[in-house]
Amino acid sequence: MDEKWSKVLIHGSAFFSAFYVSMLVPLLFFLMTKDAHVKSLAIQALLFQLVMGILITIAGVLSVVIIGLPFLLVFWAMTIIIPIIGIVKALNDKEWNYPIVGRWV
Repeated sequence: MDEKWSKVLIHGSAFFSAFYVSMLVPLLFFLMTKDAHVKSLAIQALLFQLVMGILITIAGVLSVVIIGLPFLLVFWAMTIIIPIIGIVKALNDKEWNYPIVGRWV
């Protein structure tokens, strides 16, 4: 598969309804591709989804005492906006790293 469309699918996997599917697609690309850029992006997407899932869960629990509600809204918006930015960058053939986890990998 073309590197550009692999990156688009990895970013787009965040919009699959089931949480495990959004984690499975990047994992499969990481295991199956030989391209270093696609592997790096796949692991970034996987870690981003994992970190955001944890943050949303914590904010959801804290929203019971109202303090978590703003965080819940911010983290939820990030899980929508960040993959869209990644898709646009991939379609324009520009390198892009996920915030939060991009510098760790």
